[in-house]
Amino acid sequence: MRGEATVLHADLDAFYASVEQRDAPELRGRPVIVGGGVVLAASYEAKARGVRTAMGGRQALELCPDAVVVPPRMEAYSAASRDVFAIFRDTTPLVEGLSIDEAFLEVGGLRHIVGTPEQVAVRLRARVRAEVGLAISVGVARTKFLAKVASAVGKPDGLLVVEPEREEEFLLPLPVERLWGVGAVTAEKLHRYGVRTVGQLAELEAATAERMLGRAVGSHLHALARLRDPRPVDTTRRRGSIGSQRALGSRPRSTEELDVILTQIIDRLARRLRDGDRVCRTVVLRLRFGDFAKATRSRTLGSPTDRTAILLTVAQTLLDAARPEIAERGITLIGISLSQLDKADSVQPELPIDWGEKQRLDTVLDTLRDRFGAASVSRAAQLGRDAGWSSPILPEHE
Repeated sequence: MRGEATVLHADLDAFYASVEQRDAPELRGRPVIVGGGVVLAASYEAKARGVRTAMGGRQALELCPDAVVVPPRMEAYSAASRDVFAIFRDTTPLVEGLSIDEAFLEVGGLRHIVGTPEQVAVRLRARVRAEVGLAISVGVARTKFLAKVASAVGKPDGLLVVEPEREEEFLLPLPVERLWGVGAVTAEKLHRYGVRTVGQLAELEAATAERMLGRAVGSHLHALARLRDPRPVDTTRRRGSIGSQRALGSRPRSTEELDVILTQIIDRLARRLRDGDRVCRTVVLRLRFGDFAKATRSRTLGSPTDRTAILLTVAQTLLDAARPEIAERGITLIGISLSQLDKADSVQPELPIDWGEKQRLDTVLDTLRDRFGAASVSRAAQLGRDAGWSSPILPEHE
């Protein structure tokens, strides 16, 4: 592993809301909520009042009645992201994008050209502010994991350098939720065992952590807690999955509505697969119920595919199995992830011979959209319906 802090994690602050405040000066310093029925993003002024992403719009306005609610402008966010990433790549060729608003940069080789990693980070933040008009927080550390934690601790609009001799002092007192990969479920497991800080996890033997959390997760998190993260900044990494989700608010949803929303999501993701010359093997359905509990169901295919007909049939089967629970508990979010992505082969698997006309028409739709554009033809069931928002994604680089 590196012997000095040369990795930067740069993360734009409250990205969507910050773009709105940048483009509308009257919004600066005011609580801003992006999205209507469901909060897609919130400014720091709104977050200070308890507003959170994915919260229902009504609840958000109860917490912050003076908030300004604005509709999302995905093209504006994509444009801002492109401008920021141009600055990243002008700073160093070693850039690993994580999403449209964050990336790792390796700057160790720049010391004799432009200065120390901290000096590089200072100039990077100044350029993003001056050229794009946005605040960005940067963490500098010896490893990717520590740099990411440092940028989060330094928010908003901060710069935090974790030198190697201060790593334990910085990391060990933090709550386990700060570990990259610890969500609510894993945190609850650790809390049940009395593990609440990173230091308490680091004190355990690796085998104990693996018994508590499972071999893969336990081993990974224990290594992070003991400051072991040898992963380099990877400029060639291609995403292992793609996904899209739709927040539904709190009102009841009919079977027909859910079917249409699922179809819209699958249509969108299947086009992204084909546009990227990718195929997937696993379909994952993600649900959030009316009580905000979450559920995940998945199915792995025998052969990878990019065909809408196959993906939609699998997703529909997963959703059908969850309908009794949805009817009982309600639903506030539905999402699909396509994982185990690979490069597409020239030969696609044939549709099963017992599939009906609907699935074969889906294949015709794929062909027409690929040839004439996504808007060239639409399903009758989707005419006049809200298509929802498609979050911008970071372009992949070959």
